[in-house]
Amino acid sequence: MCRRFDRILVCAAAAILLAAASAAVAGNFPGVGRTATPAEIRAWDIDVRPDFKGLPPGSGSVAKGQEVWESKCASCHGTFAESNDVFMPLVGGTTARDVKEGRVKALVTGDVFRTTFMKLSSISTLWDYINRAMPWNAPKSLATEEVYASVAYLLHLADIVPADFVLSDRNIAEVQGKLPNRNGMTRTHGLWEVNGKPDVKNVACMKNCPAQSRPASVFPQEEKGSHGDLADQSRLPGPATVAPGIQDLARRKGCLACHGVDKRIVGPGFAEVAARYRGEPAGDARLIDKVRRGGSGVWGPLPMPPNPDLADADAIALVHWILNGAK
Repeated sequence: MCRRFDRILVCAAAAILLAAASAAVAGNFPGVGRTATPAEIRAWDIDVRPDFKGLPPGSGSVAKGQEVWESKCASCHGTFAESNDVFMPLVGGTTARDVKEGRVKALVTGDVFRTTFMKLSSISTLWDYINRAMPWNAPKSLATEEVYASVAYLLHLADIVPADFVLSDRNIAEVQGKLPNRNGMTRTHGLWEVNGKPDVKNVACMKNCPAQSRPASVFPQEEKGSHGDLADQSRLPGPATVAPGIQDLARRKGCLACHGVDKRIVGPGFAEVAARYRGEPAGDARLIDKVRRGGSGVWGPLPMPPNPDLADADAIALVHWILNGAK
C-alpha cells in the first residue's frame, strides 16, 4: 500500500472529470449530453482518504460486524477471515509488538505467508474498499453501519481492538494509530514526487537506433531480493492444500475459487453439478460447452465467466472428474 494510485484516487478523479466534462459538453456541443447533476457527482465522489475526509458519520460494533460477516462475507473469506476457500487470508502474521511499533516485522525479515493486515498502512483504505466493492456479488449494498461493523470485526480478529469495541467516525483516527503496519508506507519513490528520484532507470535510444533497440526499465540492483520472492509469500486463491493431478488442474484454472468439491462457495459444489448432469443424455458434452462458454441463470444470477483458452483435453478431463464425484 505504499503507492496511493489506487481506486480511491481514481474515483475522486472520476468525480472531478465528470463535472468538468459534462460542463464542457454542455458549453461546446449544444444538444449533446447535459451537465451532471449534484446527485450524480455525489454518487461518484465516495472516496475516503487517509486523513478520513469523505468518511460518513456513523458507527458499528464488533458484535454487529460478526453478524454481517457471517451472513455476507464468510463464504469467500472464512468465518475468521482465514480464507481457506476462495481468497487469501485477511488477518494473521502480526504481533502485539507490531501493533506497538507500527511496522510488521515479518515484512522486514521476509517471512512467508503475507496477509492483508500485515500490509495495511491506512485503515481508510480498508473502509473505502469494503464500502465500494463488497460483497463481491453485491458491491455498494452495505449500509454505513455495516461497513463500520465489518471493519471493527476485522480489527478485532487482528487483535487490534477488544470484543466490545464500537468503531465510529469519531474514534477511527485513534485506531489508525494502532495498525500493525501504519509506519510501513513510504513516500521516498518517484511516483509520489514527480520531481523526485525515480525508482527505475530508463535508458532509451533517441536517434539512429538499431532495429532491435527499445527502452528498458531496470530495477535497481540494491533493491533486488530485498523482500524475497513475493510469489512465495502469498498462496493462490483456493484450498490451502490441493492434491496433485486433476484437482491441481482445477485449482490452476481457477475452478476452485468459486466451486467447492462438496459444497457451494460462489457457485455450486461439484457434487451438486454432478448430480444434475449425471445420467443426462449428452450431459458431459453440455457441461464441457458450459465450461468453455460460461453462462448464468442455471444456478443463480451470478455468471460463470467463459474459458476460451482452456484446452480441449483439459476441459474434457475436468468435466469427467466432476461427473465422477471429483475424486
